[in-house]
This record gives sequence, C-alpha cells and structure tokens, in this order.
Amino acid sequence: MSTRLRTVGVILAGGTGSRVGLNIPKQLLKVAGKTILEHTLDVFEDADEVDDIVVLMNGDYLAEAQALASPYAKVRLVRPGGATRNETTQAALSALDDLVDDDCWVLFHDAVRPLIDHRIISDCVSALEHYDAVDVAIPSADTIITVDDQEQIVSVPDRSLVRRGQTPQAFRLSTIRQAYEKAWQDPHFTATDDCSVVLRYLPEVPITVVTGSEQNMKITHPIDIFIADKLFQLGSTASPPPSDPTAYVSTLQGKVCVVLGGSYGIGADIAQMLATFGAVVHTFSRSQTGTHVERPDEVEAALRSAHEASGRIDYVVVTAGVLRRGPLGETPIEEIRETVEVNYLAPVMAARAAIPYLRDTKGQLLLFTSSSYTRGRAGYSIYSSTKAAVVNLTQALADEWAPLGVRVNCINPERTATPMRANAFGEEPEGSLLSARAVALTSIDVLMSDLTGHVIDVRRLDPGERPMSRTELEASRIAEALAAAEAGGAHAGDDTDV
Repeated sequence: MSTRLRTVGVILAGGTGSRVGLNIPKQLLKVAGKTILEHTLDVFEDADEVDDIVVLMNGDYLAEAQALASPYAKVRLVRPGGATRNETTQAALSALDDLVDDDCWVLFHDAVRPLIDHRIISDCVSALEHYDAVDVAIPSADTIITVDDQEQIVSVPDRSLVRRGQTPQAFRLSTIRQAYEKAWQDPHFTATDDCSVVLRYLPEVPITVVTGSEQNMKITHPIDIFIADKLFQLGSTASPPPSDPTAYVSTLQGKVCVVLGGSYGIGADIAQMLATFGAVVHTFSRSQTGTHVERPDEVEAALRSAHEASGRIDYVVVTAGVLRRGPLGETPIEEIRETVEVNYLAPVMAARAAIPYLRDTKGQLLLFTSSSYTRGRAGYSIYSSTKAAVVNLTQALADEWAPLGVRVNCINPERTATPMRANAFGEEPEGSLLSARAVALTSIDVLMSDLTGHVIDVRRLDPGERPMSRTELEASRIAEALAAAEAGGAHAGDDTDV
C-alpha cells in the first residue's frame, strides 16, 4: 500500500456539443438550474479525497469556464483543451507541470458526466493506494457483439466479462505521463480513453476496475439531456448533513426564515428546530394568523411584516397543503379550487412575493411536493397533479433565479405522519410513516446547502441494512443536532406568528 498522495481532479470539458445538436458546448447547457460543468464541479469540490481541480475547456469558451469555476475554492487552473481527447489529456498533463512539483494522483473525468457520486471518487482514490491505474466500469446488461467492416458478426464476447467504461480514470501521474510519452512516439497512435493508452504502451502496469453507477451517464446525444434532467429531478440523495452538528448553530444563527403553513406538521417542526438553532422564524398560516397563503395580498403582507420586523429574509419555506380524496367526478368544485389554490397557486404567489427579499440575501425558496408527483394516483388526481406542477415550478425558478444567486429546491417526503395525512387516510400501522421531525431536519440540511433545482427525496430508512432501527436513527440525529445547539449556547431565535 502506497502513502496517500496529493489528488487532483481533472475535468475534461473540451467537447463542442455537435452530437447533441447545440451551438454551444454541452457542458455549458443548463440542467436543473446549473450548467452541466457546475454540477460536475460541485461533486469534486465536495469530495474530501480531492485536493485540487484543473479544468480543460473548449478554447472558444475559456472565459465562460473561468467565470463558472471562479466560486470553487479547489479549482487551481482553467486551461484550453485540445482538438481530441488525447490532446486534451496531454494539455492536462502540461498544466499539472505548473501545479505540482512531485508525483501525485490524478482523476480524469468527463465534464459531461455530472451525475457522478462521491462513492466512485472515494473508491478510485482508495484503489490508487494499491494500483497505478484505475478504471471505472459497470456490467453490461446488453449482449455485446463485434462486427467486421461488412456489419457481419464475427464474435460474441462472454457478457459476464464485458464492462461498460465510465470515468473517472485514475492514475499515478508519473504512470500516465510515461504512457503518453511512449504513445506520442507512435505515428499511428489514437485512443478514446486514457486507460487504453496505459494498456497499450505500458502493458506491464495492471489496471484495476472499480464499480461505477448507472446514473454516471455521459451526456452525448439529445435524449441524454432529457434523461439527465429527469435523473436530477428524481434525485434521491439529499444534501449531506453537516459532519459536525454544531454547524447548524454556526450557519443558522441570526438567519431569518418565513414559514408559510407553519401551524402544525412538518412546517411547525421546521420552525421549532430553526428557532432552536438560533434562527429568527416568522410563521404564517390560516389557522394561527388568518393568513391565506393562496392570496397574493396576504402573502405579500406577511413577508413585508417579517422583513420590517427582522430587516432581512434568508429563507422562505412553503409547507401549506391540502389533500382531498375522492373520484374527480364526485369532487365539489369548491374542493378542486381549494386544492389547486393552496397546493400550487400558494407556492407561485410565495415565490413572486419572496424574490425581492431573497435576491438581497442570496437566499433560498423551499417548496414541498409528494411522492405521487411522478405518477398520478386514482382518488386524488388534483392533489397529484398540483404536486407535479410544484416540481416543474422548482426547476423553472431555479434556472430563472440562478443569475440572481437565489436557490430553489423541493422536498419530496415519503408518507409522513402529519395531521393532514391522518385526516385523509386515518390511522396507519405504527412505524410505517416518516416522522415530521425527520423531514424537517432534512429540509434544514437543504436550506444550509448550495443545492438548487433539486427535488430531494426523504425516504424511510431500511432497518435491515443498519444496526439501529429507522426510528432510532431519526431520533438519534435529531437529538444530536439539538444537543449540539444547546451545548453551543445558541439563543433560540424568535418563533413568531405575526
């Protein structure tokens, strides 16, 4: 096992977007509120194993890449790429000469694989402790064939031995540099990836493979853009909670949050927890303050009063909702109107009223959907369709407000123990529902994050995969966060019904 070396993530963004049919490089296309390049940089920036990042960009768009990369602390260099993948890798090797004085580990990753996860990066770095070359691949579900120049099958490889290659491809810098030095001496050299360069020109170097992910797809064709957008929309990974529970206090102390629909359930728990962490919280609801969240004038008045009282608004959270069950043909018009107004028009009105305040603080709007948004459910079609509309609104506003620095996200909790659900479905088996407090804490994690344009699933934990039960884990994390707030001496902020 070798000593851990400095690790550099090299983001290869030299493509032109021609196969996608764009007039700009596909890495500059926006998906879920950010460019594809930014999504990729987010993962490498957050990876503890990565020390530095180098970006190789299409030379015609270097200024755009430099502007996008400027907020990322780990990005050291943004350089023009080459005309081919191999020339871009060589440009990266030359850039590394300016960055590192000694050997290091380097991870070459396609910028247009924005759905890479932290586990893959971690596995690559761990593998470099034993190998000087590492590839990422997944098994092939399809039968692979090889053909001749007449499009006739010449062989069918054993599918159990076939893998679909992905990135990152990771190397000891001295290894990949030596492979390219030999490759450029070959007048017939061509390769579509870097592991094949090592395999061909340094055959004595073993290349190990770590398991990738089906989601770690490469955006190459027009349909890939659609799929990637849906994968972000359906993303099931919430913002990771702070590694140190005291971060809740240090981040939220003095922040101002408006909760629309905070009289009970998830909204009430969000308000209570935020106040415990030192935030100033203003809650508005029909039952407590007489605020109808679907009425523009009342929402505007609520936000204006909160701003006058606290001088700023950092977060606006809309948890208000109604759930009416029954066949559409038998549902009174008044109930249909109420469902649409509260579940959809209320978030729209809240967004419209909130943007002047959130623009000033670079804050966040947090909305709520339902697991039924992905497929309409018989018996509550209006509820399901309004929740689907909220998801669309989230992504549209994230894109629209990104230049303003305002984030928009949406929480998608599984079945949760709230009064609204109890009224609609009656008593349900104990332990079958999420606790409202667990959803509230995940919501706060998202408020503290840099995410935008995301739909964050909050799912029940599987007790069979963990040493503690779901309820114990939820209670443990909540208790840990609240205890840290108390130990840190946080003074609970106002939790005010105005």
